[in-house]
Amino acid sequence: MQLAVAQETQVNPETLDEADVFALHAEGGQACVQVFFFRAGQNWGNRAYFPRVDRSDPEPEIMAAFLGQFYEGRPIPRLILVNIEPAECELLREAFGVKAARKVEIAKPSRGEKRELVTHALANAREALGRKMAESSAQSRLLAGVCEVFGLEGPPERIEVYDNSHIMGTNAVGGMIVAGPDGFQKNQYRKFNIKNSELTPGDDYGMMREVLRRRFARLAKEEEAGENPPRPDLVLVDGGAGQLDVALEVMADLGVDDIAVVGVAKGPDRDAGLERFFVSGKAPFMLEPKSPVLYYLQRLRDEAHRFAIGAHRARRAGEMHKNPLDEIEGVGPGRKKALLHAFGSARGVSRASVDDLEKVGGVSAPLARRIHDHFRKGA
Repeated sequence: MQLAVAQETQVNPETLDEADVFALHAEGGQACVQVFFFRAGQNWGNRAYFPRVDRSDPEPEIMAAFLGQFYEGRPIPRLILVNIEPAECELLREAFGVKAARKVEIAKPSRGEKRELVTHALANAREALGRKMAESSAQSRLLAGVCEVFGLEGPPERIEVYDNSHIMGTNAVGGMIVAGPDGFQKNQYRKFNIKNSELTPGDDYGMMREVLRRRFARLAKEEEAGENPPRPDLVLVDGGAGQLDVALEVMADLGVDDIAVVGVAKGPDRDAGLERFFVSGKAPFMLEPKSPVLYYLQRLRDEAHRFAIGAHRARRAGEMHKNPLDEIEGVGPGRKKALLHAFGSARGVSRASVDDLEKVGGVSAPLARRIHDHFRKGA
């Protein structure tokens, strides 16, 4: 379920103390539920939700399903106003009453201020759904353009974009972002901390090889087990012919070479608009500078770059704050806390003698020796 947020401040009822107002508008196989929140007689804002529905779903059933899901983890107000009475309304009312431990009213108002509030929410729902349908139409045209540019069998439902980030090879992280008909699917993003200690610092090919192998080995394993994991229709990798060859080699080795792969190489001086695209069996090519598809692909690449950099910075920050005691076998959270309490800091622990370390509760003689030796490696 997707969520769009908007705030309304001009609607402040005079006769309503505590209520949630729901208005459902369904059209063209899509739906929007606009929700207004009123507490202590004041408008606490509103949100538009877009539940996945089928064209054949009756609106009362959509409303009932939405309300049930909406209040799974939320407090239920005394009054719920709706523009469409939910299916099994009495049963839903009783269930909410049991959960809230008091009476809960679900009402479709027919007159007065309450009806005006529902009508206002319905107007917002219509507008929000209209905007979303327009955006979906534009997105569909872009994906059809991507299909044409890269010679795909059909518009891609799932695009995965990969980029790496590091500084002089340190704290290297690979990032994967996902996009499709509904835009960026941020709950599907993944980061990959580069684990291969034998990689030459800054080896972009090696990092790309590790990331793609981990991603698609898991895909192949899950598919072999009869599962239905998310499978991309198109993979974009940051780089030119070299990165493309690495990706194709990894995926062929894993038996998933039926997925389209494209390399996106930045232009000279990283100029946007001068990107070259690499597809197996074709000469590298560029798109028209003002092509909407080019803009879209640039957005995908920039989002992957942003995500990879963010993941790299988070890993680097974590390494900077890492406590040396975490690296010593046998020093768990309890002993670590006792050592820091006894010596004030990790530096204080590093300066302690074996005899002093043994005096700390939970630290045996062998562990004291291990701690002492850990801080004197290479000294």
